[in-house]
Amino acid sequence: MDWYPHATVATIVERDGHFLLVEESEGERLVINQPAGHLDQGETLAAAAVRETLEETGWEVTVKALLGLYTYTSAYNGISYLRTCFIAEPLRHHPERPLDTGILRTLWLTVDELRARRDRLRSPLVLRNVEDYLRGKRYPLDFIHEHSGQ
Repeated sequence: MDWYPHATVATIVERDGHFLLVEESEGERLVINQPAGHLDQGETLAAAAVRETLEETGWEVTVKALLGLYTYTSAYNGISYLRTCFIAEPLRHHPERPLDTGILRTLWLTVDELRARRDRLRSPLVLRNVEDYLRGKRYPLDFIHEHSGQ
């Protein structure tokens, strides 16, 4: 039997001590997550992170650094995820832009507000990513080499 983790990206976007997050539906639950999503075929990891952030929040961002690589197997659906998390800087907000299906709203929360909502996080990676960011974890973007196959 073949097993493949789902390749996903996420962004940490911080502004004045608040982190950009989304409230989204996961089945019957409402959960909090970073802007995140799946890597599309032919897309670079950084481009996927920028796209997903715009689609889920209406915020244009620029990727500044790699936060890290994370794995997680969901108790909710049994799917294993390989998350590439980026640190991004907010550029422009497009409040008129509709949010992705399943995204109810965007939130700007402090780490303490996020910790207080620990039971509503989509996965433990949400808080772990923010805490790693606050600990100063950073890797240069050239840590990632993506060969286009050409």
